[in-house]
Amino acid sequence: MPKVNINKTELVWLGKYDDEGKLKAVEKPGPYPFQIVEVINKPRTGKEEPQQTLFEMWEGKEGDTFEEGWRNKLIWGDNKLVISSLLEKFAGKINLIYIDPPFATGADFKFTIKVGEEKEKITKEHSIIEEKAYRDTWGKGLDSYLQMMYERLVLMRELLAEDGSIYVHLDWHVGHYVKVMMDEIFGYENFRNEILTRRGQTKNLQYQFESFKTMNVYNDYILWYSKNPNATFNPPLRKALEYQRIGRWQSMWNNADRPTMRYELLGVNIDSGQWKWSKERAYKAVENYKKYLEESKRTGESLEEYWVRTGKCLEFVWRFGSAKPVYWVSPQEEVICDNNWFDIKGYDYSQDFKTQKSEDLLQRIILASSNPGDIVADFFCGSGTTLAVAEKLGRRWIGSDLSRYAIHITRKRLLDIENCKDLQNEGKKYGKKARPFEILNLGKYERQLWQVKTFTNKDEKQALYEYLAFILKLYGAEPISGFTNIHGRKGNALVYVGAVDSPVTIQEVIDAINDCKKVGQKELHILGWEWEMGLNDAIQELAKKEKIKLKLRIIPKEVLEAEAVKKGDIQFFELAYFKVDIIINGKAVELELKDFVIPHTDLIPEDVQDKTKKWTDWIDYWAVDFDFKNDTFNNGWTSYRTKKDRTLNLKATHNYEKPGKYKIFVKAIDIFGIDTSQVYEVEVTP
Repeated sequence: MPKVNINKTELVWLGKYDDEGKLKAVEKPGPYPFQIVEVINKPRTGKEEPQQTLFEMWEGKEGDTFEEGWRNKLIWGDNKLVISSLLEKFAGKINLIYIDPPFATGADFKFTIKVGEEKEKITKEHSIIEEKAYRDTWGKGLDSYLQMMYERLVLMRELLAEDGSIYVHLDWHVGHYVKVMMDEIFGYENFRNEILTRRGQTKNLQYQFESFKTMNVYNDYILWYSKNPNATFNPPLRKALEYQRIGRWQSMWNNADRPTMRYELLGVNIDSGQWKWSKERAYKAVENYKKYLEESKRTGESLEEYWVRTGKCLEFVWRFGSAKPVYWVSPQEEVICDNNWFDIKGYDYSQDFKTQKSEDLLQRIILASSNPGDIVADFFCGSGTTLAVAEKLGRRWIGSDLSRYAIHITRKRLLDIENCKDLQNEGKKYGKKARPFEILNLGKYERQLWQVKTFTNKDEKQALYEYLAFILKLYGAEPISGFTNIHGRKGNALVYVGAVDSPVTIQEVIDAINDCKKVGQKELHILGWEWEMGLNDAIQELAKKEKIKLKLRIIPKEVLEAEAVKKGDIQFFELAYFKVDIIINGKAVELELKDFVIPHTDLIPEDVQDKTKKWTDWIDYWAVDFDFKNDTFNNGWTSYRTKKDRTLNLKATHNYEKPGKYKIFVKAIDIFGIDTSQVYEVEVTP
């Protein structure tokens, strides 16, 4: 390790400094524009203009309130890229950040998935992208974890508003290291508290052994820092303990050394320590108690009864015998919290996430360090607890996660939020739909970054050739020349590779089919990152007419991960597809989902196949945009399975206001969180 000039207390790890001993600057990729994948609970106005692109780009032009057009944001992607890209529009604007980063285990990426209507359960293992995150985090042990946290915390500080706070949920594995790191990033003077919170369900296995050398771990802790000392803080309250619910006397003296708070009180002079109250306040309280003594002779009431009758606002000071003066603490139903939060659950498992935090915990944090209308962010959002609580408490929110399945679970949780508990009215349901939110990703821009880093210092033609050769090699194909719309061969099949930055179009597939026909080839494989809507259904019919066996395969995001490529962990799955029957009766349309096919079932674990008894078991969610404008999918109708209600409505109906031609966009999401989409054209009559 190079010699580092240390002139202050700081935490140092391998990778923090370069070979010359200089602090490495935190990379800020981008900013990259976000693609809007889906808009939820935002009805179409009828004024939308048809677009030519597959996705709308998020432009960040909405206002600061829902009335001005603000939409909450759920973002799929690497949170370093997400945070860096948010800086352009949100630097200094986020009021509260809560994160629950991985502590020290790959289990953070595993989920329990329910299948079909019978509530069969399977465990979803890590995707390769999630394994990459685990390797990046722990591949070099503690050093790589600290580097991951350092980079993200530095960027998060830039997002915080001047009155903003950040809460970082940790445990004994790494918490002490992150504390020192955060002192460096946020400033020692901006450390507010270390909050103790109850751990989740754990088995005390110590009783199984005759001897053991450690105690069972009961708590996690949360580090709370602010950007500046004047951070928003609304002191949180908790239910009073039993002894706090009755009036009691406490000493007026303490050992703090403030000479200005020394004065004669009820015949007592002190030359060390201080009285807790000012002279004026204490003398007034003495008079209050004298008056009580006089009136109680007549009424016979207790001090607490007198305090209630006089409006619950009087204070009392007295001296009993030769002891020092005492003041009366009134009965309390609620008291201001200290940093011991064992009175509420730290964890909850309603979404079958092993690390899911409780809504009570997030409610206390959000109420304490934000106000209605503020922006709350969580960049390891998991099952969406932070976002759901922010929604219920009237905050705006931004959440992101690396896991596609986490994004899907969060979307369903927010869609079903009206049926969940109300945080401010115990025993009642929340009863309101989620405010408009959108699902975003970095899409082609994340791939473009990979392309630039992977195929650098080459002219455009050479870079394209190397990209095609790279994808073909991963697919087990060989490059071939002599074609305009064919790039390779695998066995008896010809192969076409889609571009990094655009979806494969129907016309591209038609051109590739025509090249196959010219040489008498009967099988064609199309590899693509994204696909023009409705392509699968439309193009398969054409391929059959031309007697071409057509396979459409997805280039997986794992291609971007060098370690996965090195290990050969790349699988090109065929596009799933579904069948929909459409019945039109005047201006009324009924859609019925009739079939859902996953062509690559041979690549799915046997335990999953054994628990999927019928085609509907593969589907977890489907939704319809009845007036698609070639823009963003606008979720106008949805059916999805919840933990309590496993049924799936297979029919969707809609009544159009005006006759005419419309496009219907149907999206189905399988039990792994992967979506399949098709577009249909209909014409309705008066």
